[in-house]
Amino acid sequence: MALPQKQVYTSEDYWNLPEGQRAELIDGKLYAMAPPNRIHQELVMGLSAAVRQHIKDRRGDCKVYPSPFAVNLTANDKVWVEPDISVICDKDKLSDRGCEGAPDWIIEIVSPSSTRMDYFVKLFKYRTAGVREYWIVNPMKKAVQTYVFEDEEDSNLFSFDDKIPVYIFDGLTIKISDLL
Repeated sequence: MALPQKQVYTSEDYWNLPEGQRAELIDGKLYAMAPPNRIHQELVMGLSAAVRQHIKDRRGDCKVYPSPFAVNLTANDKVWVEPDISVICDKDKLSDRGCEGAPDWIIEIVSPSSTRMDYFVKLFKYRTAGVREYWIVNPMKKAVQTYVFEDEEDSNLFSFDDKIPVYIFDGLTIKISDLL
């Protein structure tokens, strides 16, 4: 949900939000972020742990960051988002503030208040910014929509009981029902 818009907001406004207030800056608008529920947090923890373990087992260089973690999506200080999970494989994109540029893989866990944002606004922003893979995990429908934005774009819909292949990591499949 967008906060009341009295002006065009900037990254300075984003970084000067009151302590404890979370929002995302997209195209000059600040969007408030509601606190996540228990299932949302279980999914964030389970997915983050599974991905991190896969990377660690293969001695990979990618890093996994659960929210809150600031992503300057276009590295131009105009779009700051806080994906539920960001996977970054280019260490040059990491700064003290977060990630400067598009992560390789983003996972968003849908909540009733974030449906429009995750399925439409962020889908467009992530695709055009250069994110390689994007998952939308919907606990209400027990479904996962995956998008691959490289070469030939691909989109698939999976249930929580399916083994979902991860495009950017060979050999990694995730069954969401096993994480709950």
